[in-house]
Amino acid sequence: MTDAPEAPTPPAATNPWAFRDFRLIWLGRLSAVLAIQIQSSALLWQVYEIARRDHPIEQASLYLGLVGLAQFIPLLALTLPAGEMADRRDRRGTVMVAIFAEGTCALAFLAMAIHGNPPLWGLLAVSVAFGASRAFLAPASQAFLPMVVGRAALPRAIAAQSIAFQTGAIAGPALGGLIVAVSTPLAYGVSLALFFVGLICFILIRTSGRPAPVEGGIHRWQAVKEGLSYVWNTKIVLGAISLDLIVVLFAGVALLTPIFARDILHVGPEGFGLLRAAFGGGALTMALWLARFPIPGRGGLLMFASVAVFGLCTLIFGLSKVVWISAAALFIGGMADMVSVNIRQTLIQLSTPDHMRGRVSSVSMLFIGASNELGETFSGVSVRFLGPIGAAVFGGIGALTATGVWAKLFPALRKADRLV
Repeated sequence: MTDAPEAPTPPAATNPWAFRDFRLIWLGRLSAVLAIQIQSSALLWQVYEIARRDHPIEQASLYLGLVGLAQFIPLLALTLPAGEMADRRDRRGTVMVAIFAEGTCALAFLAMAIHGNPPLWGLLAVSVAFGASRAFLAPASQAFLPMVVGRAALPRAIAAQSIAFQTGAIAGPALGGLIVAVSTPLAYGVSLALFFVGLICFILIRTSGRPAPVEGGIHRWQAVKEGLSYVWNTKIVLGAISLDLIVVLFAGVALLTPIFARDILHVGPEGFGLLRAAFGGGALTMALWLARFPIPGRGGLLMFASVAVFGLCTLIFGLSKVVWISAAALFIGGMADMVSVNIRQTLIQLSTPDHMRGRVSSVSMLFIGASNELGETFSGVSVRFLGPIGAAVFGGIGALTATGVWAKLFPALRKADRLV
C-alpha cells in the first residue's frame, strides 16, 4: 500500500492578508515605525544642532554616537531576559506594554522640545528608556507573527512586514526632516499620535499571544542559556545574525546622514530627510517585489551577494560630493539590504521551533537591532578620528571584507538553498 499524496496547501493559507489579525499587525507596525523614524530624525537633528553650537564637527559627532550608546546599553542588558519572557508570557500583551512605553518616551521628548532648550543629558536619559522598551518589543512581536499566520504564509508575511517597515523608513525620515524644518515639538507630537494608533491596532487583535506551555519547566536563566546554546549550535542562524552585526557596525550610515546633509553636501534638513528616505525607498521597492515573488532558492549566495552590494554602496556614499549620487547609493544599498533581511529572517524563523522563538528572536535582536545603536556609537567615534568621509569609506571597506570572511567561516549559510 502506498502512502496517500500530501494534500496541497490551500491558497488562503499562504496569503497573510487573508488573516484579519495580520492586517492589524501590519498597520500597527507601520504606525510604530513611522513614529520611531520621525522621532529619530527629530532627535538626531536636535542633538547635532545643540552640539554644533559649541563644538566642531568631529566632537559634535560624538554626541550623536552617545544617542546610539544610550539606547544600546538597555538593549544589551534586557534583550535576552525579554526573549525568555516572550516564550513564557503573552506576546501580544508584551507588545502593547512596550508600545505604550515608547509613546511615553515620545511625550517626554515633546515636553523637553516645548521647553525650547533641552539639556543633552535629558535627551539621552529618555533615549535610555526608549531603548529599554525596544528590548521587550522586538522579541515578542517577532515571535507573535508566526502564531497569527502559520508556517505556510510566513515567508510572504515577513516580506509584507518588511513593506510596512520600509514604508515607515521612507516616509518617516522624509516627514521628520520636513516637520523638523517647521517645528521640532511638532515632530515629537506626530510621533506620539502614531504610537497611539499602533497601540490601538494591537488592542483589537483577537489571536492569543500566549505560547503553549512546555512540559518540564526550567529556570528562567537556564531558559536564556538554552536559547543562546541553540543559536550557537545552529550555524545558519549564528552566521546570519552575526554577519548583520558586523556589517551594520561598520557600514551603518544612519548617524552620518545629518553630518553629510549639514556639513558635506550642504542641503539642510530637507536634504537630510531625502538622504534618510532614500535608503528606505530602495528597501521598500525590493520588499514589494519579494512580497509578490519570494526567493525560492540559492538564498545563502544571494544573501552574501546583497551584503557585498550594501558595502559597496556605503563606500560610494562616503566618496560622493553630489546629493543625487549620495541618494542613489543609499537607494541601491537599501534594495540590497532588503534582500539580506528577507533571507535572514526567513531562515531564522523556519529554523526555530515555536517554543524557542522568543529566545532566538531576542538573540537576533541583540545582534541585529542593537547593532544599529552600537553602529551609531562606532560611527561617532570613527568620525572623531577619521572625519565623516573617512568613516564612511572605512565602513564600506569593512563590510566588503566581512562578507568574504563570513562566507568562509559559515559554509552552511553560504550553501543554504530553499526558503519556501
